Amino acid sequence: QVQLVESGGGLVQAGDSLRLSCAASGRTFSSYAMGWFRQAPGKEREFVATISRNGDTTYYVDSVKGRFTISRDNAKNTVYLQMSSLTPEDTAVYYCAARFGSTSRTPSYDYWGQGTQVTVSS
Repeated sequence: QVQLVESGGGLVQAGDSLRLSCAASGRTFSSYAMGWFRQAPGKEREFVATISRNGDTTYYVDSVKGRFTISRDNAKNTVYLQMSSLTPEDTAVYYCAARFGSTSRTPSYDYWGQGTQVTVSS
């Protein structure tokens, strides 16, 4: 069992930066690929980024490439999403997720956090 708790969301202005964190419980964090997804009102949950178990492989949705960076610290059982040059289109609830084994750009993850709201004003 893995429990995930996101933090770091908030209200920012367009062009600002924000860093989300996701703290995981348990001693097997390094066995899980981690991902960030987001869901805007009235839209389906969307893949944002994923990182492999040891952090050497990352994937991003095209709309955030060059603006968002996913990273992890296995010693702290934490995954991060550094977001910059935010736009109103980035407004959503952001979820972190854990997947045993390899990365995935689909929502085929084993555990999910409760989400953290990110609102970007224009």
